[in-house]
Amino acid sequence: MIILGVDPGSRLLGYGCIEKNGNQFKVIAHGTIHLFHKEYKDIPVDETTPSRLKEIHQKLGEVIQKYKPQAMAVEKVFFAKNAVSALKLGQARGVVLLAGALHDLEIYEYSATEVKGMITGHGRADKDHVAKMLQMIFGQQNFDTSDASDALSIALAHGLSMRSGVKQNAVKVAKPPSKKSRSLKSLAQSIKR
Repeated sequence: MIILGVDPGSRLLGYGCIEKNGNQFKVIAHGTIHLFHKEYKDIPVDETTPSRLKEIHQKLGEVIQKYKPQAMAVEKVFFAKNAVSALKLGQARGVVLLAGALHDLEIYEYSATEVKGMITGHGRADKDHVAKMLQMIFGQQNFDTSDASDALSIALAHGLSMRSGVKQNAVKVAKPPSKKSRSLKSLAQSIKR
């Protein structure tokens, strides 16, 4: 099974893709989608938001098409002191979830403390500790940003949660009804479930 981990952001979006084969894990790819470009420097941030959200949709869609994951694990929303930052992160997460849903991926969410706990054994570990543990597990990795290592850790956390005997801590996002059932009756029935 191929798992895509995503660390959403409105300026930098990390992704990490692993292959799970039994209890073995192999890194397929990781990287960062840079969303705030030099030409945006003198433009108010709010005016660049639609362009950045469109870019998330396009570039993450390309990653999904290239690596063909069956599942996507995304970092859950955290509580932020800055409401504007939290709103922008929420918008980016929404586009990430939409991209996954449009590609019919199973989507799971994990909090940062759940991921850190599964990877390092301590839910309050810092980003460097998580990256070092990933290096120990997968061997030398050249992460271009901490967003890429965070995304890879999210993918691995999902893979670890799938092992037999381990309870999945994530909430699976429900898929909409298949494209074949387009009647209002079938739509209403799917909403009631």
